[in-house]
Order: sequence, then structure tokens, then C-alpha cells
Amino acid sequence: MRTNPVKTKLAAGELVFGTMIFEFLSPGLPRILANSGADFVFYDLEHSGFTVEDMKTQFALCAGAGVIPFARPPGKDYQFTARLLDVGAFGLLYQMVESAEEARELVRWTRYPPRGIRGAIFGGAHDDYAGGDMAEKANAAMERTFTTVLIETAAGLENIDEIMAVDGIDAAHLGHADMSLSLGIPGQFDHPDLQRAVDRIVETSNKHGKVAATLAPTPEWGHDFIDRGYRMLSYSYDIGLMTDSLTAGINALRGR
Repeated sequence: MRTNPVKTKLAAGELVFGTMIFEFLSPGLPRILANSGADFVFYDLEHSGFTVEDMKTQFALCAGAGVIPFARPPGKDYQFTARLLDVGAFGLLYQMVESAEEARELVRWTRYPPRGIRGAIFGGAHDDYAGGDMAEKANAAMERTFTTVLIETAAGLENIDEIMAVDGIDAAHLGHADMSLSLGIPGQFDHPDLQRAVDRIVETSNKHGKVAATLAPTPEWGHDFIDRGYRMLSYSYDIGLMTDSLTAGINALRGR
């Protein structure tokens, strides 16, 4: 089975970069991402109209391009976890995780027995339709799976220490927009309470030997996150990238 170089790089203390996709899917997307230097891509099924079938196609295209595909499921439910992993996701990003009990259950969904409850299909999409020893492939699948929890509520922030102590949770991802709403400071990203959340996520992740991840809408935000210890960064997202680039170009043409 293919390994997960993103997980390997992060374990070695390196930075990894990618983006998030909410709107635009095409056969050429993974190759465009690879040519842009992306290590990974997060496909968002929570806020989009993407289907599991859409993801099955994109994950296969990512394999050819060498980009590691992760997905945010539509919700926290075993069926979404199992189906997305079975069609080729290398990891999952779970929204609004707020307790260690919840985190442990999410991890169980990504693990085969006796470590979890994931149902078995081998010789399918996730193992490239190949043969081989089932036990070896089960272990390889669990080893490469990267499990990320979104810390984006006041409750999640309050319980982050016990959440990140859970074995099998690989990364904590700042959800800055939802966090600002939960803290009662919507859109006030410079607010001291939000900034304390930014630092607490990375400090707690480091304490437990885990990774702090986030989305950086601009290079300036990204540099700040890196300086503060974040090592997994999504640079913007497809709608933002398209809007910002087109707006800048049209404004430049109009101002000639």
C-alpha cells in the first residue's frame, strides 16, 4: 500500500503545505495542486455539495499526481468515516471535537479490530485494488491514516489537553471562524481571546507530541502561524484563491 509522506514529514518535524477545496472539482485539479507545490489537499464535504463518489474520483486522481488527499466528512458518523477511508482518503478532519471521549470514538472508527471497529474491504480503492496479506495491509492502512480534530469551540478549547492526549489523534486544527463565533467575538481575529486560542492549540499539540494545523488566508497570516509553531498549513481555499486572483487582475486592468 502507498504510504503517507505528509505524516512522515510531520513526524520528522518538517512543515507541510496544501489547500482546502469547497467548490471546484475537475480532473485536472490534483495535478494543478501538485504543480503548485502542495503536499496535501483537504476536501470539504461539510460545507459543500461534494459526494463520496466525487471523492472517489478525486482520490484516484491524487494518487496519480502525488498529492495526499484528506477529507472533512459531512458529519461525525461512522458511515462517513468508513466510506471516505475505503474510497481512498488518507485521513479525516473532524469538526467541532469537544471531548476526549469523542476523540477516542473517532479514532476507533479509523482502526480495524481489535484496535477499533472499522469494517474490512481489501482489494478495493483504498489499497489500489491490489492483493496481498490482509493483516499487513490492515496495519499499513492504520499506520498511514492521519486523524485531525478541529478545535473550533470554547468547549473544545477548554478540553484540548485531554483531547490531544488521545492516542491516534495526530493533529489539532484551528477553526478560527467558528472559534470566534463560539467565543462571542465573530470575525474579530485579532481579539486577545482568539489569539490566546491560537497559542493554546499549538502549545498543547507540542506538549503531546502532536501537530498544530490551520488555514492561512494570506502569506502574512501563514508566516505568523509558522512563527508560533504551526507546521501544517492550508494556504487559503479554492473560492478565496479564485476570488482574490480574479479581483486583483480585473482591478489592475481597470486601473491601467
